[in-house]
Amino acid sequence: MQNIQATLRFLPQSAQKVRAVIDLVRGKSANEALDILRFVNKRAANPVEKLVASAVANAEENFGVSRDDLYVVKITADEAPTRKWRRFGARGRFKPILRRSSHVTVILRERGA
Repeated sequence: MQNIQATLRFLPQSAQKVRAVIDLVRGKSANEALDILRFVNKRAANPVEKLVASAVANAEENFGVSRDDLYVVKITADEAPTRKWRRFGARGRFKPILRRSSHVTVILRERGA
């Protein structure tokens, strides 16, 4: 049983918001995860759906594993570098803006091999 992995780096959305989406598919079969992500009404759902589809394609193309036998073993969203912007406020004050980003990793495994 080998792990099939795909990684999405520098997604321009905070890891906290992405975790709300990836928690829905952890432990599900790959086909079920893709169906769930297709209908989730969150901005992070589309990139995560593409990532899972990429991992499934990696499994089929590189390892010859059927997509029906795959399930999501592990999916994580970690913090990536934060871009710090500045906006100047009234009375010479400084209003920092933090543009957060995240790295998402998905690991698939063949069921019952």
